Amino acid sequence: MTDSSVACTVKSPVALELGEAITAASRPGVFVIDVTFPHGQAVNIQEISFKNYYTAFLMVRMQRKDPDKDGSTKWITCLQNHCLMPNPHTEECSQDYFSIYRQQMLTEPDDVTSVRLILRQPSSAWLNFSLEEIKIHLCANEDSERDVPAWFSNLTPVDQPPDLEGLPDPQTVSSSIQQMWALTEVMQTHQTAAPIGRFDVDGCYDVKLLSYT
Repeated sequence: MTDSSVACTVKSPVALELGEAITAASRPGVFVIDVTFPHGQAVNIQEISFKNYYTAFLMVRMQRKDPDKDGSTKWITCLQNHCLMPNPHTEECSQDYFSIYRQQMLTEPDDVTSVRLILRQPSSAWLNFSLEEIKIHLCANEDSERDVPAWFSNLTPVDQPPDLEGLPDPQTVSSSIQQMWALTEVMQTHQTAAPIGRFDVDGCYDVKLLSYT
């Protein structure tokens, strides 16, 4: 199977903290990871896959082209507080692989130019949390049928009967084979065990036949 993931740039996580600036003794409860596509490319997303690293909840926002305003974009929320760890204070699902499909999203992720992943971990048990191996998978190309090898299209469908025009009647062939088989059985049954010489007639050789050898 071919990889449907699109080339993208996954930026380093940026910590968000309300109030005072983050110090060495404090820990952020929210990280933001931005994913961008080269040359401002707009894509239709089928799936977002990643490996969790102690992230408890995930929000997905996407920057999408605005069809009502030519050339402009707007941010929309496609996934709200999606739970990755059943209990933020335990390690269950803390390093599992996840996939978020377009069917799970609040709006269709089409014409997307950028993806923003907002990570939350309310538990103070984990100093660091993030997402790893982030991949954006595209929707299947409608023209993918053109990539099918030419020989595949020449195969006869299962429900289509083969072309038998010009061939002998199967029933006639079957009857002839049965008659030949029966005749062979009769010949084998009446076959004599006496050897037959090449030139002998009634146990004697004909001089004329021998003269030609």
